[in-house]
Amino acid sequence: MPIFSTPFTPAYWREALKSFRSVRGMVFAALMVAACIVLSYCSVRVTETLSISFSFLARALCALVYGPLGALLFGAVEDTLSFLISSKGAPYFPGYMLTTMLGCFTYALFFYRTRVTVSKIFLAKLLTNVQNVFLGALWSAMLYSKGYLYYMFRSGVKNLITLPIYTLLLVVLLQALLPVLNRAGIIPNQLGGDNRLKLF
Repeated sequence: MPIFSTPFTPAYWREALKSFRSVRGMVFAALMVAACIVLSYCSVRVTETLSISFSFLARALCALVYGPLGALLFGAVEDTLSFLISSKGAPYFPGYMLTTMLGCFTYALFFYRTRVTVSKIFLAKLLTNVQNVFLGALWSAMLYSKGYLYYMFRSGVKNLITLPIYTLLLVVLLQALLPVLNRAGIIPNQLGGDNRLKLF
C-alpha cells in the first residue's frame, strides 16, 4: 500500500478507487457506521447549549481507512441511518447529509494513505469545523425562524471551544490505532519508523 505526499495525483485516486471497491473497506465502513450511531448516544453535556460528541472519531477513522470515495458513501449512509434511528419525529433535511459527506471527504484528504501528523489532524478538524459553522448556519436559517448570522455566531462559538478538545481526542485515537491497523495489514505505516505522531 503506497503513501502519497498529496492527494492531487492520478495514482492517489486509483488507490482510492481500489479501496472503495474493497470488501474489507466496505466491512470496515459498516462497522464505523454502527460505531457512529452508538457514539452519538455517548455525548458529554458541558452546558445547556454545549456538549462533546464522539461520533466524529469513527467518521475520521473510516475516512482514513476507506478513502475519499468511500468516505462520501459512508457519510451519506451514516447520516441517513442516524437520522432514521434518532430523529424523534424531526423532518429530514438533506443539507445535513451533505455536510457529513463533505466532512468525511475532508478527513480522507488529510488522512488517507499519507503521513499522519498532529498538524494535519488539527487542520482537518479546523476545516471540518468551519464547514459545520457555515453550512450548518445555512441549513438552520433555511429551516428555522432566525437569521443566518445568528446561527453562524452560535455555531462558531461552539466549534471554536470544541476545536482543541476534538483535536486532542483525534490525536490520542490515531496514535493508539494507527500502529494496530498497520500490523493488521489494513493500512500502510503512516507514522514513520518509530510509530509516533510527529508535529509536522
